[in-house]
Amino acid sequence: MRVFYKIADLERFLEEGKLEGKTIGFVPTMGALHEGHISLVSKSKSLTDLTVVSIFVNPTQFNNQEDFEKYPIKTESDLKFLEENSCDAVFIPAKEEIYAPDYISPEINIGILEDVLEGKFRPGHFKGVIQVVYRLFQIVKPNKAFFGLKDYQQLAVIKKMTDEFKLPIEIVPCTTIREKDGLAMSSRNLRLNQVERLEALFIYETLILAKNLAVKYSPSETKKIIEDLYEESSLKLEYFEFIDGSSFEKLSNSWEENAVACVVAYVGEVRLIDNMQI
Repeated sequence: MRVFYKIADLERFLEEGKLEGKTIGFVPTMGALHEGHISLVSKSKSLTDLTVVSIFVNPTQFNNQEDFEKYPIKTESDLKFLEENSCDAVFIPAKEEIYAPDYISPEINIGILEDVLEGKFRPGHFKGVIQVVYRLFQIVKPNKAFFGLKDYQQLAVIKKMTDEFKLPIEIVPCTTIREKDGLAMSSRNLRLNQVERLEALFIYETLILAKNLAVKYSPSETKKIIEDLYEESSLKLEYFEFIDGSSFEKLSNSWEENAVACVVAYVGEVRLIDNMQI
C-alpha cells in the first residue's frame, strides 16, 4: 500500500496506473475508519483495478466548529486497517494542499436538497461537501467513486454535482453497514460512552417500528407516533421525516414505492444520522 501526502506524488502514481490501462476506484473519507468504510474499499476492489482512499477532515462542511474540533483522528490505526484490507493507495493531504489560495469553489444549484433535512438543519454543509468532493475528483480522476447510503442526502448531492458538471465518474451507492445490534456504523459512534452507545440503539429501533407502522398508518400518522416516542426517550430528536427517495419531497398523506425514513437525533452531544427504505 502506498501513502501519499502531496497531490503531485499521487498524480504520478495514478498516471502510471492509467498508462497500464488500470481503472481507478475512489473512496473519500474523513478517517476514523470502521467496517462501513472497508465495505466501500471492498466494493471498489471488486469493480476497479486500483483503489484510492482519501483521509481528510474537511473543515468547510462543518457548520459547528466544536463538532469539527472533536471529530476523531486515528490516522495510524486507519492506515493499518486499510493495509490489512489490501487498499492500494491512501491520500492524506493537508488543508493547504486541498485548498490553495487561488482555489475557486464550484457553484451549483442543488434545488430542494439545499432546503430539506440536512440542507435545512446544517446551512452551508452541502456547499462544503461539493467543494471538497469536486476538488478530490479533480485530483484522483477516478472511474468510479463509492459512497455509503447512510448519508442518503449527501449521496444525492454528489450525484447531482457529478451530473451538473458532466464528470466522467460513476457514483456507486453502497449499503449501510450496521453493528450486530442494528446501530449504523459511524465514526461519531467513537464519541459515545457505554450508556450512550446503548441509548443510540433507539434510532434503529424507531426506523424498524416506522417500517412496520407504515402497513397500517399514513406517513403523517406514523411520524407523530415516532416523534411522541422520542419525546419520552433520552435522545433529542432533530428530525424524523418520510420522503420520496427520488424527489426528496416530504410524504404526509400517502406512501410512495420508494419512501425513505430519514432521522437525526442527538445522543448526549453526539449527532447521529440514519435512514431506512420503507
